[in-house]
Amino acid sequence: MDTSDHDDAARSAARHEQGRVLDTNALRALAHPLRVRMYDILSQYGPQTSSSLAARLGESSGSMSYHLRALAKHDLIREIPNRGTVRERWWERPPGGVTLGPVEAAGTPAGRAAAQLVTHEVMRNRNQQLADFLTSGIHDEDETWRDTALVSTATTRMTPAQTALLRGRIMALIDDAVDTYRDQTGDDVRPVTIRADIFPLPDLGGDA
Repeated sequence: MDTSDHDDAARSAARHEQGRVLDTNALRALAHPLRVRMYDILSQYGPQTSSSLAARLGESSGSMSYHLRALAKHDLIREIPNRGTVRERWWERPPGGVTLGPVEAAGTPAGRAAAQLVTHEVMRNRNQQLADFLTSGIHDEDETWRDTALVSTATTRMTPAQTALLRGRIMALIDDAVDTYRDQTGDDVRPVTIRADIFPLPDLGGDA
């Protein structure tokens, strides 16, 4: 692995360390299954109104407005100025990374419960999107889009330092794609989710 790989990994790690770490109050505000889904939609599809969220989630516009205000109170989302009307406000998720499970929040029962609920809902939604693609999307999508998909799992043996370096290289690739294409528009442009899971398997003892 050359020096540029180490540099890219270090820059990406430093960038993500500057992201927002949600405190207990923000986590508790987000710790509602419907709010997590709303937050995901704003993250993946961009600005929304209470009406557009209601249509996507099968909820009432009034319910969406209530939850949007609760999220905005803790700066999890924000209203877009000079867009929409008093009756139809537009909301967006501020750019930048977010850490959902801060160490300090786990120090209290309320903090642990909120962090666990948010993490569970985020992963449940993420896994459901993948399952939906594998069961129907992979057949319904245009061939051009089908050929771009990648669902892959691999296992290797690494040290913590090697694993951290690999994580940094992958994060750097993802960051570059996000920075390059985040605001892209066009007829053939649509949201694309980029996923990466790296974690150690349980140590069962004995030789491999």
